[in-house]
Amino acid sequence: MDGSQSQWRPPRACEVYWSEFKHCKSLLNRFHQYYTHGKAPDCQQWKEDFNSCKEWEKNQSAHFRESLQQSERKRVAEQKKFSPVWELRQTPPADWHLPLNQGKPQDS
Repeated sequence: MDGSQSQWRPPRACEVYWSEFKHCKSLLNRFHQYYTHGKAPDCQQWKEDFNSCKEWEKNQSAHFRESLQQSERKRVAEQKKFSPVWELRQTPPADWHLPLNQGKPQDS
């Protein structure tokens, strides 16, 4: 168990967590998030992950390791919960071989 713990590395470098935190707190990103989602983003998790990463590098504590793993699992789960924008076709449309009506006005 000790050998596998010493070989474990955080999923991202600690500097990446800090970079993500700085990006999250940037004025441009906050404006974009507010415009898109109607609220400012919560950047605290990036800072906590950065601190956990730094602490893990110092002490290699199982607590900080588990904290980082849990945070990354949560991030991946949040990304997977969104459904695709487009519905994939199983077969082509029935009239796919007919010429397009390029010269005629389209029905509204």
